[in-house]
Amino acid sequence: MISREQILTMVPHQGAMCLWDNVVLWDERCIVLRAGNHRDPAHPLRGPDGHVRAVHLCEYGAQAMAVHGGLRARAAGTRAKPGFLVALRGVELHIERIDTLPGQLQCMATVLVEGEAGWQYHFQLEHDGVVLATGRAAVIPQPTGDGEHVAAGQAGLA
Repeated sequence: MISREQILTMVPHQGAMCLWDNVVLWDERCIVLRAGNHRDPAHPLRGPDGHVRAVHLCEYGAQAMAVHGGLRARAAGTRAKPGFLVALRGVELHIERIDTLPGQLQCMATVLVEGEAGWQYHFQLEHDGVVLATGRAAVIPQPTGDGEHVAAGQAGLA
């Protein structure tokens, strides 16, 4: 299992904004992560009404992509470069809020498409075996400053 401390070394999300506690398993195409912070009164995505809405599961899915990119880059002996989340598609939310769920959240994210122009993942979030949200997210590499883009599959999300 990969710990939160290890995750923090591979992604741009730091402090409470890093939403994942650990990686359960991963390979070149897929990652499974868990988190229990959705109940935290100081959750960074908690609204003024005190709720953490299901729509924020999209951020959990996007961060799963970033962690996967970080792990893939580390395995290749490099460091993940930032990218931009540019699209969410086919998102289905099966709950209104997540802050009342007693157990851990789990996410599986799978690479669907990758290339020089970016990559797309499918994500599915569950709680206690019940699907909470599914969708697809697309990321493009952040320009490196010299007109070039970072190679696909080598990036975390900014």
